[in-house]
Amino acid sequence: MMQTGLFFPLLILALLTASAHAQSRSATLVIDGGTLIDGTGAPPVSDAAVVVSGDRIADAGPSSKITVPKNTKTIDARGKWIIPGLIDAHVHFFQSGDLYTRPDVIDLRQRVPYERELAWIRRRLPYTFTRYLCSGITSVVDAGGPFANFNVRAMARRMRATPRVAVAGPLISTVAPDDLESADPAIIEVTNPEQAVALVRRELVRKPDLIKIWFIRGPEVELDHAIKIVEAVVKTSHAADVRVAVHATELETAKAAVGAGSDILVHSVSDRPVDDEFVQMVKERGVIYTTTIVVLEGYAEVLGQNVDLNDIERSCGDAQVIASWADLATIPKDRLPLYARFPPRFTEKAVVLANLKRMQESGAIVAAGTDAGNIGTLHGPSLHREFELMAEAGLTPMQIIVDATRNAARVFSPNPQIGTIESGKLADLLILDADPLADIGNARRINKVIKGGHIFEVSKLKSQQVRKSPS
Repeated sequence: MMQTGLFFPLLILALLTASAHAQSRSATLVIDGGTLIDGTGAPPVSDAAVVVSGDRIADAGPSSKITVPKNTKTIDARGKWIIPGLIDAHVHFFQSGDLYTRPDVIDLRQRVPYERELAWIRRRLPYTFTRYLCSGITSVVDAGGPFANFNVRAMARRMRATPRVAVAGPLISTVAPDDLESADPAIIEVTNPEQAVALVRRELVRKPDLIKIWFIRGPEVELDHAIKIVEAVVKTSHAADVRVAVHATELETAKAAVGAGSDILVHSVSDRPVDDEFVQMVKERGVIYTTTIVVLEGYAEVLGQNVDLNDIERSCGDAQVIASWADLATIPKDRLPLYARFPPRFTEKAVVLANLKRMQESGAIVAAGTDAGNIGTLHGPSLHREFELMAEAGLTPMQIIVDATRNAARVFSPNPQIGTIESGKLADLLILDADPLADIGNARRINKVIKGGHIFEVSKLKSQQVRKSPS
């Protein structure tokens, strides 16, 4: 584990990443000659042009129909593809993805105290942000964390080399989580609707983008009582025009969450096949169904010591996080929890993939998300592994692109200014070297990232390394 000795002066790193990786935004930028995939699901447009003025898209469409202003900067995109910046609709910045980040799953606090892990994560946030840009991800939704999450959003707004960040505050939980105690907890248990309302009101003061509920049925939690808590959270949040996202991975709790008025399901249903009633509820109420398949695979691979990374996970993933996974092999088995002594398996995979296929085909709003930050799920490039799993479920490349752009933008904001390449939207887009509609793996062939009109060279982002302080 390489947490000791790291030093990140945030201001200095912010200035370095801004100057080294983003070219100054010109008054007008034209991306000319590429094939445009605008994120709406419309057919691709060959020989297209996108005109960017300041931080907004001024025009987009066939080059023959676009008037290009004088004195513009032009990017020749002939032989390339232009798509919206990708959006990960479910991440957690209070978690690193390393072996030590979830002591409630595998308790290694004798090696790395939890508060030390949290401090390490906070120091390295500017570097973590760049892992998203490196992966072509220009916006993320942090689906719950400590009150310090609001500082993460503020930091991202001040810096250039970051994705856009929407946040929820502490998860309002129906059970007490084990082994995640800290001075600023990410998950807070409530035992009745009154406590839930009080916590919502504390969070509303900080202007959250979402309120998040951790809807877990413990042995002492009756479903009807938990539903009353969800209903109280929804009523209070909606009165303040804030949407509610719910962790509910069982079909029964997912139905209950939707019935109680929740707006977003942050995970796939994994315990059994979805039924007609659930599909109809989700569609009729416009609830967003988020994928998060890769997180289940990540735990199985790391705890099973059988990690298989794709090319972008190796090139854009945090090398120190990846290196930590090998520490598991150095721990005597008799010191591990019983469940960690045997290779776990992603037993829910068939159900999750079948449920995703059905939800997609039903016309429900499906958003791509990873739950990045959990053990084995890297901040940034894990979204591309999510794409591979979505394709395995039977989704087409166009469906995956829409789910990771237009639909994921609906999680980010009820009135998104991102997610599609259209006049008036924020200029967040990617230039790819290969056709993502031929193979969704080509979404990893990123040539340039443009966020708010600023150009980032992916080669430079890939070469950036975490610096150690002098010993």
